[in-house]
Amino acid sequence: MQVGVVGKPSSGKSTFFAAATMIEVGIANYPFTTIEPNKGTGFVRVDCVDKEFDVQCNPRHGYCKNGTRHVPIELVDVAGLVPDAHLGKGKGNAFLDDLRQANVLIHVVDASGSTNEKGEPVGAGNHDPIKDIEFLEKEIDLWFLGIIEKNWSKLSRIPVTGKNALIELLAQTLSGIGGNEKNIEQALQQTSLLDKKLSDWSSDEKMTFATTLREISKPIVIAANKMDIASAEENLKRMKEKFQNKTIIPCSGFAELALKKAAKEGFIEYEAGSSKFEKLKDLNKKQEHLLKLVGENVLDKYRSTGVQDVLDKTVFEALGYIAIFPAGVKKLADSEGNVLPDCILMPKGSTALDFAFKLHTDMGKGFIRAINVKKNLMIGKDHELQHRDAIEIVFKKP
Repeated sequence: MQVGVVGKPSSGKSTFFAAATMIEVGIANYPFTTIEPNKGTGFVRVDCVDKEFDVQCNPRHGYCKNGTRHVPIELVDVAGLVPDAHLGKGKGNAFLDDLRQANVLIHVVDASGSTNEKGEPVGAGNHDPIKDIEFLEKEIDLWFLGIIEKNWSKLSRIPVTGKNALIELLAQTLSGIGGNEKNIEQALQQTSLLDKKLSDWSSDEKMTFATTLREISKPIVIAANKMDIASAEENLKRMKEKFQNKTIIPCSGFAELALKKAAKEGFIEYEAGSSKFEKLKDLNKKQEHLLKLVGENVLDKYRSTGVQDVLDKTVFEALGYIAIFPAGVKKLADSEGNVLPDCILMPKGSTALDFAFKLHTDMGKGFIRAINVKKNLMIGKDHELQHRDAIEIVFKKP
């Protein structure tokens, strides 16, 4: 799974990325600080199942703290996008191509309204962030349309018989942007184009299909960033009123990064997503002032910096993933003695057989049965798994 981090230049996108991954990246208040995409690891939170087995887990990847499993995910921070990016403005085509493998997008918006559509400073409250939400989604939709149009002449001439052939044809062409058969079929159904010949599609229908496919294959969560700036609070209310069907989460990448750096240096005790921190050492006046501002302007108002909340809701709500723990009825540890070493993120609706293939191809091919370890209950290959299931796969070895 890959999560794309997008936004206009100087929206605080790279600060958000750095706060989520603790990777040092170029951060500056001018456009195109980021040119090449930055890749790093963030974490999403899952209530660990170790307490239900009365054991202490030893994750091979990520970590577990106070009963909360922090499961790694890949984040990619692409360069800032400007209006007409799909036409190549500001190297937009190249930057959009960096998003091809992303399953879901986090749109980091400057909620303070302190930068214009090009990312240039204009002073807090002097730009409407609603325009940023509208233009960026439009750019990505038009990028999808451009890919469809590029192949349309060839596509529309290929004779297809039946909906399955149509779905397969479009999936072959659009697989590079997440157009698998399931997503294609869903988009065709929602746009009422499943039974219509490609050669009969109008320009408006192609645009509607492109938008619908993007919404399905790359859903967007809006991170209303820079909430540490006073003008952001009113803008947040306006954004939520305007886009009631969108997930909009207040956050401050600046505050999260400040807290994590202070924790890393041993000045404070802080856990990502927490509403508070504890001082461990005496701070100088500058440090005291900074952390006081973070507490008053962010933590006290919003109960967290919002960065961790954005990651969690992006994966478990927008993308609809669930967490599954590989386990055994008789043994919870792997061959090296690690207890409940893995936590696997899977799409909602995944079956026991899907999980077997995710673990190893041989497990899928040799699948015999699965066991719900919590209930010590045998389940079949088509059994739909639930969030936080602990599953053992019984298979025939090749």
